[in-house]
Amino acid sequence: MRLRGVWLLLLCAAGCGYHTAGHAVQIPENVKTIAIPAFVNETKTYRIEQMLTSSVVREFTTRTHYHLINDSSEAADATLRGTVLSTAASPLTYDTATGRAASVLVVVSIRVSLTDRQGKVLYENPAYVFREQYEVSQDLSSFFEEDSPAFRRLSQDFARTLVSNILEGF
Repeated sequence: MRLRGVWLLLLCAAGCGYHTAGHAVQIPENVKTIAIPAFVNETKTYRIEQMLTSSVVREFTTRTHYHLINDSSEAADATLRGTVLSTAASPLTYDTATGRAASVLVVVSIRVSLTDRQGKVLYENPAYVFREQYEVSQDLSSFFEEDSPAFRRLSQDFARTLVSNILEGF
């Protein structure tokens, strides 16, 4: 009787539905080539779409076996399109002595969709929102604009999240 109970418990545990992260790929097996054309920039932030696109390509290259091409064509089994909807930078904290901004928060909103050749949506997120904070130098002689490195960090974080979401089907 105890043996049956243990056997039943093992059967139930084996079918629990859990899986190891990174092993439950949700993209159809027939997809071997993914086109990732340059994202569209609907903002005034210079080259943000290039940073985001290159980060996504780099992440797909390092984490997957898919063949990537940089333009949408008939050779692609699926196409990943992105649009940068908005960017904003706002002071987060102020230096009490000078009244100047001490840190800034940048926020980027992005729309992404992955479709197959027939136009079937394989993955879509119409409202990714990513934030990154950076410190503003208070020494004017060594002032360095930190928004570009902040956008680069944000684009890497976005790429990791996007590729994980596509692969895991979230």
